[in-house]
Amino acid sequence: MSDTTEVTTHAVELTDVAANKVRALLEQEGRDDLRLRVAVQPGGCSGLIYQLYFDERMLDGDAVRDFGGVEVVVDRMSVPYLEGATIDFADTIEKQGFTIDNPNAGGSCACGDSFH
Repeated sequence: MSDTTEVTTHAVELTDVAANKVRALLEQEGRDDLRLRVAVQPGGCSGLIYQLYFDERMLDGDAVRDFGGVEVVVDRMSVPYLEGATIDFADTIEKQGFTIDNPNAGGSCACGDSFH
């Protein structure tokens, strides 16, 4: 056994707009120890819901990608569901906030917060 823990990577993309927004939020908080964690959990009207939040922890099996100093972390169980997904930030009259465009979603519900 070696002392180095192998860090796996994932195929989630973070757009420049979203990365800049994350950076701005972290600067506002005065924190440089947080990562953006994206996960998929059971729930919602279509079966699976996205979780997107700041996390200071690194869990066993986490996959990490760095986007210009913004680390995006995905847990081992969520990686297959998020393969090729893109996290963006929308700032329009209709919608403000982070969005996830996921090619793996077979369908989504009207609320747009869950998928299957």
